[in-house]
Amino acid sequence: MHFQFLTEDQSSAKAIKILIPKLLGSKITYNIHPYKGIGHIPKGLCPKSDASKRILLDQLPKILRGYGRTPHCGTIVIICDLDDKDKNKFSAELHKLLSACDPKPVTIFCLAIEEFEAWYLGDLAALKKAYPKAKDSILTRYKNDSICGTWELLADAVYKGGSKALMEKGWQAVGEEKSVWAKTITPHMNVENNRSPSFRDMCMQLRSATKND
Repeated sequence: MHFQFLTEDQSSAKAIKILIPKLLGSKITYNIHPYKGIGHIPKGLCPKSDASKRILLDQLPKILRGYGRTPHCGTIVIICDLDDKDKNKFSAELHKLLSACDPKPVTIFCLAIEEFEAWYLGDLAALKKAYPKAKDSILTRYKNDSICGTWELLADAVYKGGSKALMEKGWQAVGEEKSVWAKTITPHMNVENNRSPSFRDMCMQLRSATKND
């Protein structure tokens, strides 16, 4: 079975590359396509931004239509942050977008709630192996998949000076640090024991897809 994973940034792509063998073993094949931001689903499903900017949701109507016309492209997996959106409304918008494709590619939507970093925080044992000095006073007050400024909370727990110090270095530095988290935390993650509901949902959807193949 073949998958096409689309992620909203490089850091989540790096994490997914490490997670795939843990989740699905070695019998599947896949490609990972990292984008440069999440953006917004365009009104009328007509992209307004330049495709070269590689903004995921802006280009998603065009991307899915293209996959729908491509034989044997595999199962498309969209992995993105919910951020502060309403989950039911956003999910409905994504499925409406997919329904507008003719033909429709087989597609799975996996939403990290609130942000991808929630999946690291769902496995505190892995996080503590990567960062033994992580601040328990911050980690223990986190509620899984809460809308709380997830990456900032993780930065406050593991980064010297916290999220404020990281933000002062600019968004490029934030992105680079998120890639560090992907490379240092993900290898320790146990996909069977993660406490993030959205992570468990992602696992269930991917494993169900392989069973139905």
